[in-house]
Amino acid sequence: MAVTHIDGINLYYAFLAGAMEVANNRGLLNRINVFPVFDSDTGNNLSTTFNYMVDTVKPTKDAGKTIRSLADASLSGARGNSGIILAQFLNGLSREIGEEEKFSTRSFGRSVFRAVPYAYNAISKPVEGTMLTVLKDWAEELNKLSEETNDFVKMMATSLERARLSLLETPQKLKILKDAAVVDAGAQGFVLFLEGVAGLLQKGNIKSLVQQKRAPIEIEEPLEGISGDIKLRYCSEALITGNKIDHQRIKKSVEDLGDSLIVAGTTEKVKIHMHTNHPEQFFFNLHAHGAITMQKVDDMLKQYDIAHQRKYDIALVTDSIADLPQEIFDDYQIHMIPINLHIEGSNYLDKLSIKPEQIYSILDQVKEYPTSSQPSFIAVEQILSFLCNHYKSVIMISVSKELSGTWNVFNNAAETFRKGGSQISVINSRLNSGAQGLLVLKAAELIAARHEHDHIVREVEQSIEKTKIFVSVATFKYMVRGGRVSPMKGKLAKLLNLKPIVSLDEKGKGIAFKNALTRRSNTKKILNIVENIHNKSPVSKYCIVHAGAPEKALSYRELFTPLLGKEPEYVVEISPIVALSAGIGAVAVCLMGETNATVDTEAEVEAV
Repeated sequence: MAVTHIDGINLYYAFLAGAMEVANNRGLLNRINVFPVFDSDTGNNLSTTFNYMVDTVKPTKDAGKTIRSLADASLSGARGNSGIILAQFLNGLSREIGEEEKFSTRSFGRSVFRAVPYAYNAISKPVEGTMLTVLKDWAEELNKLSEETNDFVKMMATSLERARLSLLETPQKLKILKDAAVVDAGAQGFVLFLEGVAGLLQKGNIKSLVQQKRAPIEIEEPLEGISGDIKLRYCSEALITGNKIDHQRIKKSVEDLGDSLIVAGTTEKVKIHMHTNHPEQFFFNLHAHGAITMQKVDDMLKQYDIAHQRKYDIALVTDSIADLPQEIFDDYQIHMIPINLHIEGSNYLDKLSIKPEQIYSILDQVKEYPTSSQPSFIAVEQILSFLCNHYKSVIMISVSKELSGTWNVFNNAAETFRKGGSQISVINSRLNSGAQGLLVLKAAELIAARHEHDHIVREVEQSIEKTKIFVSVATFKYMVRGGRVSPMKGKLAKLLNLKPIVSLDEKGKGIAFKNALTRRSNTKKILNIVENIHNKSPVSKYCIVHAGAPEKALSYRELFTPLLGKEPEYVVEISPIVALSAGIGAVAVCLMGETNATVDTEAEVEAV
């Protein structure tokens, strides 16, 4: 039966059919993903993009309105090179189609053909042999056929054959594909989408489509002989909103920071994609063009290592509040989920899209003090989906439940995978900053020593009560601005020049123990506290963390090394979010005891 016109409802279900075809084959797409980076995520990215569109949009009979809704949703949900190219194509299509309530083959074919340049123009350096090429070849065939037939079924079936042929030709146009003996993953994903659309048009069985369940991710064996030489580590994406956003100005402001630059969208809503080693600078530059409402930073090097050079069977996950050097995260393949940081209408990812030195320059300038929020459920779910398909089990260690809702998000996301049979343990560290980092380091060492999952969880949980943090705060100013200390107390502290010592109680809630009138007396008090603890329960490891105070951190190292008889595990700058409350100039020593004895911190402080 011929289909001569398509309304908004039929268009929506055609997209749903295509989306499901991509989802059903995303394991294959992940496996053949070698360009522009061999990071095994094209299937996940395309599936996420399509799923966001069909889950977000409520279709109407008006085809023009439906395609505009799908195009707008595609910008918010687009992930990866292929997802953003697709989003730009759809936005071009929505402009070219205009206000039509029903599409004829002629109007649809012409609009698709005219939308292709939008996709090309979004890319800083277009490369043939990718989704772009297949999209162009398919659109040309579709436009030609639209002049010859008024039947969508025939037009889609015939143009699909041209798309398949173009897909098979991609290795001849891109050497990396030929060397790997694969077709382009993004192009393959687009052809799968077209197959789903064509299949629905031929069968016309929408009821059966709606009843289908989306397939889980299938893990394929990695390709042999492909190098993971990733020179630009972070796949960075932002969604910015504003008025009269200039795409060319955006390109010029960030083009020197990396490659794979794509700028897609409208003058009010733009999605930007780039591979870079400096995501913090990428997002800093974008802030001048509008409000950053969404950010994503994927560590492609970590993704490659996990997919192809995984060291252990147990995945270790923590949040960005855990202060550890990057080399420890890399050596032990620890996964870090960033906390969200909100600054004057823009959202940043702690430690990834904003660095400590940037937050220090902001704190004394902004009228509205920055705030933070836990990671989104979707972000955690996506990471767990990846990990559960590469590891036998997962251990997650969160910042203190008393300080953040992160533990709840971790646990709720983990529960969805536990129901599917995955083994995931979520530990409330009752700590933060360097103390949380020491706990994560212990878990990493136990995993590296090949201990069993349950044994590691028990050891880590037993270490919580033996792990402490003592912070020397330089000023109450930032605690007052962040709402942790009342303005009245802040004024009194400033008047008396108080230098507080801050820690966490046994439940993981922030407490202030003692105040000193000088940094010198403050340091002496902390030395005495640490010495008392060490005498009763020897310190097995410790670290020093600071907020823009490297010289003070060095002096702590010189003081505590002879006292504890060992060098610190590391000295590192704290996360931007921890800096919000600790403030510039804060320094902390974090301890972990080696015995089963419980450290009564308050008693030790009272003894000082």
